[in-house]
Amino acid sequence: MIDLARMLGESLEKMSQWQSQWPDWEPDETLMVCPDRVRDVLTELTDRLRDNYPFWHPSYAGQMIKPPHEVATLAYFLTQQINPNNHALDGGPATGALEKEVIAELARFFGFENPLGHLTSSGTIANLEALWVARQLAPGKVIAFSRESHYTHRRMCEVLGVEGLEIAADSSGRLAPEDLRRHLQSGRIGTVVATLGTTGVGAVDPLADILELRREFDFRIHIDAAYGGFFRLLAETPGLLDPADAQSFRLIPDCDSIVVDPHKHGLQPYGCGSVIFRDPAVGLLYKHDSPYTYFTSNDLHLGEISLECSRAGAAAAALWATLRCFPLAGSERGLGAILSRTREAARHWAALISESAELELLLNPALDIVTFHAVADPHTSSGISRLTDEVFQHLMDDPQHPVYLAKFNAPRGLFHQDRQPLWDSPAATIFRSVLLKPEHANYVPVLHRRVIETLTGRII
Repeated sequence: MIDLARMLGESLEKMSQWQSQWPDWEPDETLMVCPDRVRDVLTELTDRLRDNYPFWHPSYAGQMIKPPHEVATLAYFLTQQINPNNHALDGGPATGALEKEVIAELARFFGFENPLGHLTSSGTIANLEALWVARQLAPGKVIAFSRESHYTHRRMCEVLGVEGLEIAADSSGRLAPEDLRRHLQSGRIGTVVATLGTTGVGAVDPLADILELRREFDFRIHIDAAYGGFFRLLAETPGLLDPADAQSFRLIPDCDSIVVDPHKHGLQPYGCGSVIFRDPAVGLLYKHDSPYTYFTSNDLHLGEISLECSRAGAAAAALWATLRCFPLAGSERGLGAILSRTREAARHWAALISESAELELLLNPALDIVTFHAVADPHTSSGISRLTDEVFQHLMDDPQHPVYLAKFNAPRGLFHQDRQPLWDSPAATIFRSVLLKPEHANYVPVLHRRVIETLTGRII
């Protein structure tokens, strides 16, 4: 592990040497705080931060949350000592250059040769921006997305004043091409959102089928890969992904725009999303005239191609440093090796669940999200939900070894036809486990055992 204190001390000393070249000055007395007061406040803060789940530990296998890598933490903190703003080169020349470098690297990774893009404060904002561009390029047209896509697509359509159209999903949680075809025949759809890694179950929409439909109908394709984008690293290694899913990742270059969140599998702190457009001409849509922002350089200012204004330059520095240590280079090293382990964890737990008499797998995991439920008697949707809620709480409250999972309200369409429960409620609440940490690869047997122990202990 990295010695954070030593690395930080060495780096801060180098920053201090750079800062010392300016003439001497004194901080204003209004900024002074008694060291004892600072110590007391930080002590209180660390105590209050204990009211959190152990996001860093493999016993936490719930939501899409984990701490950033130490490299990202160090780079972010160091850059915060300057606090550059990546809206204009005037506010952050160094971090502006770093952002252009990481965007170029991400674009090459996804196969965009001459793109336009930038970092954002989140995946939601990145998707909002992509849909804003879609609206500008196809005014009056509908934006279509799968029923299993992120809920914010409908909300963003409302914000933009665009009609959003929900497309049916198949039994694996993927966008249903036949339903998309039916709606395309109206000629009203201007953009289709394809999700590569749905938030609920990690499903990968069938991009080959969507591209085939585009040959017949005229529409843009936006890729929401906020969660799943970095799994492109595994697409060239046979056997790691389902062949159809691997093909979807390989076909990204044929689409118009893509969003990926480095603050998920990219090991970054929150506040780091990204949006990339294949056609740099969309930059003309952003044109604005600011009389006070851009004055130190004739080079491209990132605020000229972004809906957001102020953005943390520290986010660019952290991602740049992380990609220098964990390159985007296949499945066996860098970020790819990490994702290979999270994928391994999901497949292993899915196999254990499938072999279990007490648990039932909802879907074979496409990426690293595992969905399952306890076998309920009677086999009703409400019975499954009650058992899930009870075991979930027991696991979390166990004083000796708590385990933290998440829950998912699964519609009947995702249940295998042969194992449909008696539907006495609109949905069945099941377990959803996001195996976001590579340590989960070794910890899955422990998670599985704890679920079984809790379940059987409850029954006894």
